[in-house]
Amino acid sequence: MSDLIRLLPDSVANQIAAGEVIQRPASAVKELLENAVDAGATQIRLMVKDAGKTYIQVFDNGSGMSETDARMCFERHATSKIREANDLFSIRTLGFRGEALASIAAIAQVELKTRKVDEEVGTSIIIEGSKVKSQEPVACQQGTTFIIKNLFYNVPARRYFLKSDNVEFRHILEEFQRVALVHPDIEFSFFNNDKPVFQLSKGNLRQRIVHLFGSQINEKLLPVEAKTELVSVIGYIGKPETARKTRGEQYFFANGRFIRHPYLHHAVEQAFEELIPDSAIPSYFLYIEVDPKTIDINIHPTKTEVNFQNGQVLYASIRASVKHALGMFSLSPIIDFDSEPTFDFVAPKGYEPKEPTITVNPDYNPFRKPQNYLKANAGMTPNRTGWEKMYEGIAGQQNAPAEIEGRQDFGLPASQPQENEPSLIPESSIYAANKLFQVQNRFIVANLKSGLLIVDQQKAFERIIFERISSNAEGQVITRQRILFPQSIQLSAVDAEIMAEITDDLDSLGFEISALGGGTFVINTVPSNMPSEEIIDFIDGLLEDFKKNYSDTTDDKRIKLARLVAGNMAVKSGKILKVEEMQQLIDELFACQVPEIAPDGSKILKIIQVQEIDKLIR
Repeated sequence: MSDLIRLLPDSVANQIAAGEVIQRPASAVKELLENAVDAGATQIRLMVKDAGKTYIQVFDNGSGMSETDARMCFERHATSKIREANDLFSIRTLGFRGEALASIAAIAQVELKTRKVDEEVGTSIIIEGSKVKSQEPVACQQGTTFIIKNLFYNVPARRYFLKSDNVEFRHILEEFQRVALVHPDIEFSFFNNDKPVFQLSKGNLRQRIVHLFGSQINEKLLPVEAKTELVSVIGYIGKPETARKTRGEQYFFANGRFIRHPYLHHAVEQAFEELIPDSAIPSYFLYIEVDPKTIDINIHPTKTEVNFQNGQVLYASIRASVKHALGMFSLSPIIDFDSEPTFDFVAPKGYEPKEPTITVNPDYNPFRKPQNYLKANAGMTPNRTGWEKMYEGIAGQQNAPAEIEGRQDFGLPASQPQENEPSLIPESSIYAANKLFQVQNRFIVANLKSGLLIVDQQKAFERIIFERISSNAEGQVITRQRILFPQSIQLSAVDAEIMAEITDDLDSLGFEISALGGGTFVINTVPSNMPSEEIIDFIDGLLEDFKKNYSDTTDDKRIKLARLVAGNMAVKSGKILKVEEMQQLIDELFACQVPEIAPDGSKILKIIQVQEIDKLIR
């Protein structure tokens, strides 16, 4: 019997590795930018076309590579960063595995041009699918230029599952920002389809944050700094009033590397406790420095997930440093019971302090009525006659709800339900206050002929708003309201891309939003019945939900946006409703085409039969 186990060819092994390391164009951009940083570059230029699917170019003026190194860098596990296993415990560079370039070369057409400082001629290499097509001397600038064309050209399944250009470009933008934020001493430039996106000059950390996220963020930043024997934490946090519902300005960097760490994110949230709403997310740019021996960055191919040996100490340090920064700027409540409040008083020239005196009237009686009051009310006597007339006719109105027996104005047909079929039509007696009430400010309970009707108020609002704002799907006109004072909102680069993508679809839902450039948008018109004071919070929530829930499918994007809009505009659970508001909600719900199902597919209402209630209390 022949042997079954064989070594995979390098080209196949590289494609398998590429599936872990290079998941999308942004992954290739990340690896190339990090290599440029490790090469000691002071200028890095990124150019992409078609969201990186057809063209990615990264140029740097770093140390460059020799002819041999240029060929070796495309081999698997070939790296200049480590020599032995112990080096894994003192990693200071961004890349070290030696898989990135080999993985990229396995699934793309790659061209490399590189030249060292002390060499007159550089090297050019062209590789397609791990096969070297040519290698020859070339005249080029000092440093390295990588050109990647037709990513995943030989892996059509992976290329098929790439998202739209807008989505892929946002991922590239995020990777660019993460690298640029941690290296303010490097000049970065970013071009998309030959149009400049960012041109960042050298500067300090605060300047780099402002250049990436707009000048409006400058006055919102508070410095954070804390150093101990085990950890150093520096950076900036946003003021509490700038906390928003959208994610995007939350950055952790460990030893110069962007990381995701929910545990440390919770530490920041704890420091902001009672200063921001529960649904708000604070902004922060925090840079952590620890001993490389106490951190494990080799647990994920993308190296964004890490383990800390002293996680609890780091948690406490971050929480304390953020809280101290808030307290330094009088943004966090601080009570000192050992000190007494004081005030400064500068006495005018010639002033002599005197003991204060008061004048007391010993004859004053607070229980004695003044003489003028007695004179004004002299001769007046209480009138206790004729009070019965005020209540005439009240007795005949006690059974008023019975006069509208059989009323069916909830948008349902007038026909009666079949026998043994539960009725969704609340009895007319629910118009009495004692027959319609809330439970835990979440559910509305109404009396039915067959039992009880329980309605989830938030989902009911979502269904009503969803059908209202998507009504133009059937040719109906959406009612809009123009804002008296148009409101502007400043968005990050990623959120601005999302807003630009969905502006036309929002217009069909009743919004008129125009872009002013630099991430600034102006809201001029919104759907009717939308409070103007909730517009900014609504936009924040909509963008956050869009990032979480939207994916490229064949479904109508406008319908998905209508669901998100309805979810953000709906009155949330916990709001106390008056009886009249509950009545109107039920009226409008049963006027909907699908009153039983929420836009997300969950149930809105539940009928509990009398028989079920009877079983529950036996």
